[in-house]
Amino acid sequence: MTLEELVYSEEYADLIVRNFYLEALRSSDGGTGDRFFELTTQFSTFFLDRSLLPPNQFGDIPYNAVPKLYTPLDTVSLESAGILQVQNQPVLGLTGAGVILGFVDTGLDYTHPAFRKPDGSTRILALWDQTRRDGTPPSLFPYGTEYTKEQIDQALRLEDPLEAVPFSDADGHGTFLAGVAAGTPDERQGFIGAAPEADIAAVRLKPAKQYLRDFFYVSPGAVAFQENDIMAGIRFLTQVAQQAGKPLVICLALGSNQGSRTGSLPLSFSLRRLGQIQGITPVAAAGNEAGRAHHAHGSVSSQDSPVNVEILVPEGSGGFTMELWGQAPQLFSVGFRSPVGETIPRIPVSLTVETASSFILEETKIFVKYDVVTASGRQLIVIRFSRPTAGIWNLQVYGAEASSREFHLWLPITGFAVPDITFLSPDPYTTLTNPSTPETIITTGAYDAVTGSLYVNSGRGYTADENVKPDFVSPGVNVTGPGPLDSYIEKTGTSAAAALASGAAALLIQWGMERTLSRYFTTQELKSYLIRGAQRDPALTYPNREWGYGTLNLYNTFLSLMTT
Repeated sequence: MTLEELVYSEEYADLIVRNFYLEALRSSDGGTGDRFFELTTQFSTFFLDRSLLPPNQFGDIPYNAVPKLYTPLDTVSLESAGILQVQNQPVLGLTGAGVILGFVDTGLDYTHPAFRKPDGSTRILALWDQTRRDGTPPSLFPYGTEYTKEQIDQALRLEDPLEAVPFSDADGHGTFLAGVAAGTPDERQGFIGAAPEADIAAVRLKPAKQYLRDFFYVSPGAVAFQENDIMAGIRFLTQVAQQAGKPLVICLALGSNQGSRTGSLPLSFSLRRLGQIQGITPVAAAGNEAGRAHHAHGSVSSQDSPVNVEILVPEGSGGFTMELWGQAPQLFSVGFRSPVGETIPRIPVSLTVETASSFILEETKIFVKYDVVTASGRQLIVIRFSRPTAGIWNLQVYGAEASSREFHLWLPITGFAVPDITFLSPDPYTTLTNPSTPETIITTGAYDAVTGSLYVNSGRGYTADENVKPDFVSPGVNVTGPGPLDSYIEKTGTSAAAALASGAAALLIQWGMERTLSRYFTTQELKSYLIRGAQRDPALTYPNREWGYGTLNLYNTFLSLMTT
């Protein structure tokens, strides 16, 4: 098969591997040719013949090598965020000119007025559609179709632009984000994006392969994207910025409940490194999981009775996956009790084997795989329920060491398990979704700029290793952005907040480039500027798990620089 065929083939498993492992992997797969392409200087996608793996399992393949699945996060004003004042202030007059805003998401409706200049031409530098196989792919990747600014402008002159450039966004999530962050002013609609003169680049992600959806028991109707495709999309954006010679802000409004929340997944690791490069700024949404009852937390030692965690499974669930991440050096293990009283005693820790357990009176099967040491240094237990009996399941968590250590449990992100699976005693904290946890990216939660209250589902910190996240919160309730058929609609969630924060970062970058000694900022510098200007309630202590360092106010950032 060609590399392009491997990308879309269900007969081959996608693995995210360190580049120095490639030669050994080729040998283990029979050495039948190069079945990989580079995602970053550290990681590549490697395609492994699925016939070499156990049925519906990954055998002894490390957890980080299996692509995690991400979904668009649910999506008030520019004035509340201090953006409108910065646009209109006579001396500042910042619009994002000279900066590229990049989006890796569901696509983008490039025909919408929000992405055109006054003369009707496009503000988009490049588009990559990973779903289409009938055009020329980007130079770094063997799949999808790339569209240039010239092709888009030619298409826009046609009666039906999609005939020439069939790049679309059936979901609308990516279109909305790009418009909030960088939409062209529309006086008739009373709309303006945060950085209305920034350039735009976008990636339309291809859907996750079915074998991964089956392995993680993702609901048939859920939108799910693979981690390696997201990483490829990010590298495409950095290539566009490098060719244009302009700084890049990457807006990521995708999330997953998979991973340790310590920034150890390949996507998070890559974003951490990018955030250290001057001129590249990743901005991520904190997620909308705080009020969803998908996180539980506890601690246990060998001296304690097992901690009992109750899980509510509604009727009609075909299956779900749960992850337990335990703090070293404790060695955790688990047992189960079903809603009808059948028990699975404590399952001994095994280094590589996935244990399958069945019940006498129930159709349920439970698969448990222990990973004693992961890239994060923490223990991982992956628990998969197949055809679970409806009712309250009890998970017993045991410790083998005398010292008590904490553990975290995460259920699938909202939308992946239908009907939804929840904990009866959830913990709303440490509900940040991946990849929002690395310290060298800007992470924003959401609040209601009208009432001043925190959005109820805005992901809360801190990270599992107690680093401060979110960095701050941005307006994310009833935010206006582009909708279908050239309309403008309102949406709520941390996606909208991330789009506003991305636009604010672009304005700050433009200010840095226009100073007497022009310069590009690192992400840490930009984050420090934004935190300095964040507004804080005197009644609260900062930083905190809900608000981070306060509410985004870009204008206040500039005022703070005037203070002696």
